[in-house]
Amino acid sequence: MVSERMKGLGTARSVIRELFEYGKLRAAQVGAENVYDFSLGNPSVPAPAAVNETAIRLLTEQGDQIHCYTSAQGDQGARQRFADSLNRRFGAHYTADQFYITVGAAASLCCVFNGLACPGDEFVVFAPYFPEYQVFIEGAGARMVLIPPEIEGFQIDFAAFEAAVGPHTKGVVVNSPNNPSGVVYSRETLERLADVLTRKSREYGHPIYLISDEPYREIVYPGFQVPWIPHIYRDTIVCYSFSKSLSLPGERLGYVLVPGDITDAGDVYAAVAGAGRSLGYVNAPSLFQQVTSLCCDLTSDLKVYEENRNLLVTSLREMGYHVVEPGGAFYLFPRTLEADDMAFSERAKQFDLLVVPGSGFGAPGHVRISYCVQTDMIRRALPKFKELADSYR
Repeated sequence: MVSERMKGLGTARSVIRELFEYGKLRAAQVGAENVYDFSLGNPSVPAPAAVNETAIRLLTEQGDQIHCYTSAQGDQGARQRFADSLNRRFGAHYTADQFYITVGAAASLCCVFNGLACPGDEFVVFAPYFPEYQVFIEGAGARMVLIPPEIEGFQIDFAAFEAAVGPHTKGVVVNSPNNPSGVVYSRETLERLADVLTRKSREYGHPIYLISDEPYREIVYPGFQVPWIPHIYRDTIVCYSFSKSLSLPGERLGYVLVPGDITDAGDVYAAVAGAGRSLGYVNAPSLFQQVTSLCCDLTSDLKVYEENRNLLVTSLREMGYHVVEPGGAFYLFPRTLEADDMAFSERAKQFDLLVVPGSGFGAPGHVRISYCVQTDMIRRALPKFKELADSYR
């Protein structure tokens, strides 16, 4: 006998991965140049040259030490460099002991959910949302409460949110810039959110933590700003990854920041560390603790994402698609040209366009277009998007 739940998770592919695998099969049939795969959020720009140079230098100079265990919470020097970087950028006063280095943002979130969750607890999530949140939350023994999308701008439906927050609410998850919409929460939205959480925390007599999932924090476009959320709401825990900013998704390196002024900060940090221990993480990859901390003020050359965004937004709107302008990340989330987004995605495959149905993100009637691809592919795909639109007329 095995866990039926875990067996289900192990055998059921996400729709994103299904499309990706279909794209590989289709490319073998018609040629890769004739398949327009917008399914996966895999950065298309290389890591900064300094990343590889730093890794090589460390391997050369510390080859007998660099692969050793570190402290479970991460190397002290690496954690201090992360703190120093955020302090410079945001005028904060963080210390190394407020950082817990993790195996990417997914592990950061799992450590936080498992560290905070008690029997009966709930975590509120806003649609559209990254589908793995539900897996992570339920895996921690808690319940996910989903707020329907505000489809005009993908900000927050506050009436639905206030109604959903109750005595069992332990935390609220925000992801800005957002996957899958690319939308950035405005300061006004975040301040209103903070006001609701402050009132509800007082009403129910316990802190409601804001869990800020920030793998796209550095990918933001002109005219948009990503506010530093801990300055807006005190009880904020930050989950971060270098997968997108440094184009290192396969190296799995991130952190949890538990600011020292949040409610019960010491207990929360200890619980995050305990969750990491119980989940068997031991410590994050030692080489890339050093590499990312020495390169944490850098980013990959992100200009291509802005070029891709502008090209897609302008072109798709001209074709009649409804598109909310993304302020960051590298995703577009247009409305489908029929109510059934699954059917729309299937129809798009007739034109060898691979776009992910929005139902999996909690926002039916949309599809996700991941534009972290070569600009030339977008240009070649635009006539296909036009043919797809024309097929509905």
